[in-house]
Amino acid sequence: MTQWKAGDAAASRAMEAMRRFKLDDQTIEETAPALQKVLADAYRRRVQPLCLCQESGLAMYIANVGDQYIVKRMPLSGCGHDPACPSYEPPDELSGLGALIGSAIQIDSETGLSALKVGFSLTKLGARAAPVPGVEGSDGVVGEAKKLSLRSLLHYLWHEAELTAWTARWAGKRHWWNVRWHLIEAARQMTVKGGILSDVLFVPESFRSADKVAIEQRRVDALAPALPPRTGPRKLMILVGEVKDIAPARNGFRLVIKHLPDFPLLLEETLNRRLQVRFENEIALWSANQDSHLIAIATFGLTLAGLAVVEEMAVMVVSENWIPYDSIHEKRLVDALARVGDRSVKGFRYNLAMDKPTAAAMLQLQPKPVGLYIVPPSADSAYDEALNELVASRPEIDAWIWRTADGAMPPLPCR
Repeated sequence: MTQWKAGDAAASRAMEAMRRFKLDDQTIEETAPALQKVLADAYRRRVQPLCLCQESGLAMYIANVGDQYIVKRMPLSGCGHDPACPSYEPPDELSGLGALIGSAIQIDSETGLSALKVGFSLTKLGARAAPVPGVEGSDGVVGEAKKLSLRSLLHYLWHEAELTAWTARWAGKRHWWNVRWHLIEAARQMTVKGGILSDVLFVPESFRSADKVAIEQRRVDALAPALPPRTGPRKLMILVGEVKDIAPARNGFRLVIKHLPDFPLLLEETLNRRLQVRFENEIALWSANQDSHLIAIATFGLTLAGLAVVEEMAVMVVSENWIPYDSIHEKRLVDALARVGDRSVKGFRYNLAMDKPTAAAMLQLQPKPVGLYIVPPSADSAYDEALNELVASRPEIDAWIWRTADGAMPPLPCR
């Protein structure tokens, strides 16, 4: 097992890589003024671009998103890119994502669309909200086939929107408006229950009092699918937004989302009580740090009176830079990575049990990327054995390990 040592930092060379693509006999940089014109032509002719981060070139594909053409990596090819390339992605098996690929997440290698199997409903019979399911329904595996819980869907959206990636050069440049844009663009590449996820996803736009009327009209249009029909089951939508408050109401509770000042969502008392128990850790971490954000994902519908009622809900806590974390130890790691000039990618557990080791994050150093592992104080010999096997399974990736029971966080492998 190769582990990074503090003295190795001088040997690493970090660079802010700029991608170059080859389309037929033409090579072009992603910052070239003519890029959109070249990509549009290649898209029409079905030319497959190659990323030149590797000498032999790696196959990519062109996605048409609105009026923009974007070069994206092929599914499951991220770890084949050079660690300095923005298209590089840590191997799926180093996080909880590996257990979901091919089952809960099925990726079409031609279109790049991810077909998601989810363990929650997007329809509702009756007028009242159902109690939130228990831990199994919220985060676990449903039945024999693995499915994404609401929280795992939020994780996958965050991951595919590349909101888990960070470099110190981005400090002060990530705000809700671009978080929202990336989430919606990622959702356009996913399908849920046969439809495009972005069609049922509602992410509130940044509120500006001067544009209040126009914003409210766009919200009405966006929520049209959630209007109750004359007969039959009601369709539900999925909200992703930042929690401002969960406050008592005359009957139950009100979920107040930032950028939705005049649009509270109603929670039944039972749902709120179970939410507070299941996500006690996340809520406590959010309360302990005033710069962090609490992100909610919820299914909801509209009543005949136009009120939004939450059916199921989950939350995750993210840092000032919108990087997720699950513990005070991960928060310290995320804060340290925020000051590093090299690109890092935060990992997720998804449905993986807490006693299974994963890489908390990945640092894209040269010549080798480094997996960052945090060993909890409760880890036993079985955990250590599983961690050693996980690290040994990827010899092309170095390992940095923080055994929290031993004390302070070791120095990070950076320049």
